Amino acid sequence: MAELENSELLQDKRRIIELIENLRRSNAVLRAETGMFERYIARLDPRQLIVQGGPEGTADVQNRTRKNTRARTMTQEKLQKLTLEQRCDVAQKELDDMREDQEKFKETSERVIFNLKATLEEADVRLVEGKKASNEFDRDVAKVLREKKGAMMGAEKVIRYFEDRMRAKDTLIEKLRLKNAALHVQKRKLYLQMRQKEEMGEALNEVDFQQLKIENSQYLERIDERNQDLLRLKLMAGNTLQILNSYKKKLQNITCESKLLSSEIATRRDMLVKIEEETEQAEEERAKAEVLNRKLRGQLADYRVPPVLQYITAKASHHQLEQTVRAWERKVEISEMALKTHTKAWNKLRAIAAGPGHAS
Repeated sequence: MAELENSELLQDKRRIIELIENLRRSNAVLRAETGMFERYIARLDPRQLIVQGGPEGTADVQNRTRKNTRARTMTQEKLQKLTLEQRCDVAQKELDDMREDQEKFKETSERVIFNLKATLEEADVRLVEGKKASNEFDRDVAKVLREKKGAMMGAEKVIRYFEDRMRAKDTLIEKLRLKNAALHVQKRKLYLQMRQKEEMGEALNEVDFQQLKIENSQYLERIDERNQDLLRLKLMAGNTLQILNSYKKKLQNITCESKLLSSEIATRRDMLVKIEEETEQAEEERAKAEVLNRKLRGQLADYRVPPVLQYITAKASHHQLEQTVRAWERKVEISEMALKTHTKAWNKLRAIAAGPGHAS
């Protein structure tokens, strides 16, 4: 029994929760419809409400006054609910108003985006001009002053630089002023032409404006595509420039290597010429050596060994001749020593003999 009661309580709770959720959803729908109807009523003119009420509204009031209180209350509750056609009209009006608000918001957003883009472009241009002016000042003035320390003409150079810049800015301002004046004249001409077309019945209608908007959006898309292509081409140009610089470095390295190889090839050629000359000289010497070798081989082939007794006799006579030569060499040494001794004695005698004569 307790389990049955618990199950029934759970089912009741689930039903209550489902009813609450359904009531919340229906309340949310009614709240949305009420808000939409309030916005619709707020946009209407009170005179339109009176006109829309018309005879039917007065007839309903008369009928409600004729009936009793209960019937009046029921009739009021029925009249508070809108018909399906009225709901569709309110929803369509609200949808049209939302689309109109969306178009206005879109135009306002496009105008704001256009102004922000123009501001960003102006900021980019000013940033580029500032960097350019800073680089030019550093190149024309600051670098010179850093290189020439203690120069007395530094202040005059800076003043002259800024005066030139101011004159250039004045020239640019005058050009822009003339361009602005020309644009004002062109704007006035276009305004007069538009007024003439309006007077002549050639004014643009809403369809033409929509067509112009569509064409403008198409042209903007094309401009964006061209800008994307331009950025892509700039990136390709930057990558190509980097590749070109790397190839230039490689070419420079290869050129240096080629010069080294050319000098080494010239050295090797000189060495080859010297080696060829040495080879020719070696060939000549080899030819002479071959001739001498053939001659010696011929002599060796014609050589006959003498008898042993003859060899012994020749050897003995050779030994005896060597002893005789040594004896004669010894005798020559002794004779030379005797000659030196006699020469010294002779010189002394000549000196003694020559002494008294020179004294007288």
